Amino acid sequence: MPVIELRTEIKVPRPIVFDLSRSIDLHLLSTQQTHEKAIAGKTQGLMGLGEWVTWRAKHFGVYQQLTSHITEMEPPHFFVDEMVAGAFNRFRHEHHFQESPYGTLMVDLFDYTSPLGMLGKLADFLFLKKYMTTLLAERNRVLKEVAESDKWKDLLVR
Repeated sequence: MPVIELRTEIKVPRPIVFDLSRSIDLHLLSTQQTHEKAIAGKTQGLMGLGEWVTWRAKHFGVYQQLTSHITEMEPPHFFVDEMVAGAFNRFRHEHHFQESPYGTLMVDLFDYTSPLGMLGKLADFLFLKKYMTTLLAERNRVLKEVAESDKWKDLLVR
């Protein structure tokens, strides 16, 4: 079971980073390369505890759907989204937010199990873990860019 850990320093207060991390609209901005769309459940705004979303995106040349829901939340410290249905056997994505001397340290822990047993493990080794790491890093890059500019005000209603 691969676990991807990403640490991103963002020079804004923790509540802003927390809210951007659970924003459907920010997620859509950060996944333009996969043509991602929110097609069911919560399709815009901020995800809250117990809410779910179904995404449709193109990965490896094939459109896929994935449904996840927020299973744990303690604003503005952390939240967890977990897959309910989709291509993985399972995934759990923990989002942690810590105050730092520069603003906020955002820590992502993405723990997943690929389908197809040994074939899935081989895919993880050959390309899937790198692909998922790149996807999550791009999301964090966009989040950081939006947060450290005035663009976040367009996405968050305060």
